[in-house]
Amino acid sequence: LQVLRHEEFEEGCKATCNGPYDGKWSKTMVGYGPEDNHFVAELTYNYGIGEYRLGNDFLGITLVSSQAVSNAKKMGWPLKEVSSGVFEAEAPGGYKFYLEDKKQHKQDPVWKVTLGVSDLQKSVSYWSGLLGMKIYEKDEQRQRALLGYAENQCMLELKAVGGAVDHGTAFGRIAFSCPKEELPDIEALMKKENQKILTPLVSLDTPGKATVQVVILADPDGHEICFVGDEAFRELSKVDPDGDKLLDDAMAADNSDKWFADRNMKKVSA
Repeated sequence: LQVLRHEEFEEGCKATCNGPYDGKWSKTMVGYGPEDNHFVAELTYNYGIGEYRLGNDFLGITLVSSQAVSNAKKMGWPLKEVSSGVFEAEAPGGYKFYLEDKKQHKQDPVWKVTLGVSDLQKSVSYWSGLLGMKIYEKDEQRQRALLGYAENQCMLELKAVGGAVDHGTAFGRIAFSCPKEELPDIEALMKKENQKILTPLVSLDTPGKATVQVVILADPDGHEICFVGDEAFRELSKVDPDGDKLLDDAMAADNSDKWFADRNMKKVSA
C-alpha cells in the first residue's frame, strides 16, 4: 500500500472523523493507487489514546494478491490458512486482513470489506433498497450478502454475527463520493424514511485545501456511512507527493509515548 496523503489536526473533527475525541489527531490515506479509482483506507491516530476496544462491527478487508501472501511469508508475519488459498493476517491493533493467494486480476487488489450485521435481510434492504447498491450474491445459509455499486469497485460484504453488533471504541465509517447536488436528496430521503442521520449536510474545511460537503448516515446496526461531494473531494484527495515525508516527520515528532512515560502515566484506553 502507498501513502497517498497525510494531514495533522490540532482539534477533533466536527463530523467526528477521528471518533468522539477532541484532541490532536492525524489521518493518513493509504491505498494501491489514487482515490479516484481505488479503494483507500483512512488511518486515524489520536495522540492521547493508547489503545481501543474492538467490537464485532468491522470483520476485515479481503485482498486478492499472491504478492501480499509472499510478502507476509518473507517478513515472517503470522498467517493462518482459513480456507484453501485464503490466509488470515492480523494487523497491529487487531484488525483482520484476508489474503487470497491468487494473481491480482484487477487494477485494485482490494476485493471486499466485511461488516457484521444483526439482521441480514434488514441490512440488505437498507444498503440495496435505500442506498441503491446492487446485490451480487446472497447466501441465506451462510447468512452473508455481497453488494456493490460496480463490478470494478471494492465490494461490501454483510455478514450476520448472530446477535447485536458491538462497535467497540475504535470507530470508523465507510465513505462514498457522489455529485454534490445529490447530497440534499440523500438527506431528504433518509428523513422521509425515518432513518438515522448522524451529521446533517455540513461543509468541512481542510486548511489550505478544498472545502467538502458531507452528510453522514447510520444503517440499522449503527454502521456510519459518509457521502461526500465529489467535485471538491477530487481536489482534496489528490495524491500528495510529500505524503510519505509528512507521515515520517509526524511520527518522528510524536513524543507522546515518552511524554506519558516520563510522568509514569499511560495513554488513555478508549
